[in-house]
Amino acid sequence: MTLGLAAISAVAMSSCSDFLDEGPKTSLPEDIIYSDTAYVESNVQTLYKNWRGLFTDRYLWEQMVGTDEIQSGAYQALKEDGGRRGSLDKYDALLTSELSYVVEQWENRWPTVSEAAKIVNSLGKLNLDEDKKVAGLYGEASFIRGGLMMELAMLYGRIPIIDVSRQDELGYGRQPLKDVWQFIINDLKNAAQYCPETNNPGRATRYAASMMLGYAYMAAPEETGLRDFSLAKDALETVVKGPFKLVAYYDLWDYSITNTSESILEWQFNNVYPDCNSVQFQIGSRAVQSYFGDGCYYSGYDHAVPSQWAYSNVEDGGIWEDGDIRKEESIRYDFTYYGQTPTLDNILWEELGDDHDELLPHIKKYEDFRTDSHSGLGINNEWNSGKNIPFLRLANAILLYAECLNELGQTGEAVKQVNIVRKRAWEDSLPADKAWNEGMSQDEFRKEIMTERVRELFGERWRKFDLIRTGHFLDYVSERNKWAKRSGTIQAYNVLWPIPLTEINQNEDMTMDDQNEGYR
Repeated sequence: MTLGLAAISAVAMSSCSDFLDEGPKTSLPEDIIYSDTAYVESNVQTLYKNWRGLFTDRYLWEQMVGTDEIQSGAYQALKEDGGRRGSLDKYDALLTSELSYVVEQWENRWPTVSEAAKIVNSLGKLNLDEDKKVAGLYGEASFIRGGLMMELAMLYGRIPIIDVSRQDELGYGRQPLKDVWQFIINDLKNAAQYCPETNNPGRATRYAASMMLGYAYMAAPEETGLRDFSLAKDALETVVKGPFKLVAYYDLWDYSITNTSESILEWQFNNVYPDCNSVQFQIGSRAVQSYFGDGCYYSGYDHAVPSQWAYSNVEDGGIWEDGDIRKEESIRYDFTYYGQTPTLDNILWEELGDDHDELLPHIKKYEDFRTDSHSGLGINNEWNSGKNIPFLRLANAILLYAECLNELGQTGEAVKQVNIVRKRAWEDSLPADKAWNEGMSQDEFRKEIMTERVRELFGERWRKFDLIRTGHFLDYVSERNKWAKRSGTIQAYNVLWPIPLTEINQNEDMTMDDQNEGYR
């Protein structure tokens, strides 16, 4: 596997043709290469595929577990990889800078960031007002770089800034947090300005960029001085008042209904490699697989499962209220398959005792019946699961917008926005006792919105970022994640992952002093 920044630094002066292997352009300067819009278009498509790849297979659950919403299955947490696998939830001494799951999340982003930076640098020298196609590609490259750098900054803290025009000055070392977040915000502002109004499915529009910009203003660490709920509100208002509409919650995860009016940016998949996402293979039930094989569409291997808090009803200390249809759409509780209910008998070899969770509730949103042996399509393997994944959607934007209104002292209006989303959750007939009270306090809203986001966005990879930006990572995870609570080793510094040791050892602009606190 190639390294992240170490590899980028080593080839910084080489042709960008290394990215797509277009031999005839090898000796040309980058500015000339990127004057070919067909070449840039091809590269941008590849950048999107790379980002989409983070929503496939194990790469998705690596970012989902370790929260209060989703945790590793018992076998993975307790038995796999000599205990190293479970460190993603336990936050113990095995969560190190050499842990493969942490390393690949770093390495899988930087080449895409670097290539996007080359496009931004070259196209940014042109008159963007003269060519809408060029301006759109510039906006999309800015969106990709800014979006991926925001994810990196939230996972690892201070990160390098990849700006081709200043690379000699900046090098590839970690930069001050304020500089990093200002750079991210600037990218997303440019994206919101230059991304096209409409685009092909799976690609960014100015609305997608505005939503990410709003999130960046909300997520920027307070110590940077860049957290700004007023600017976040303005950016999100563009989306909330844009051309999008909520659809029936049932339709969001129906493989036959794609790119709905609620979708702002949706990753495109199908059931054929390399365009399947294989998520269900990772997160389905091993007990089910042991009974019915891979031809059952909810088979899998339990790499990510709901926490008890996330699958339980309110009266049992959980989150779900009577009548909320999102519960059954998001989580599988019943594993009966064509009249037969599996047991744990076939997997007792795991020797997990009371920790067996293969028949406890599982994530449902990624189940794809097309892969089932009864579908008649002949796929017959859950590994080929390939439903589209709505990365950015209107309901999320509305809830974020409501957060901003609350922070700006407009709690009553914020409640109205939340009730729009909740009304849909009760099939457009929200009972009076389930509607939020417009008289609730600002602090009460802050608490309740975090739970509402789980109800609406369960399993959609937002929880870790939400916990980090709101400062609730430590208290919520230590109490609600089974493995973190049992281990009792999670500490405040675990809010960030360590910088991979391979990066520090091979990046000339980093030393061990650059490692995140707690991992040195």
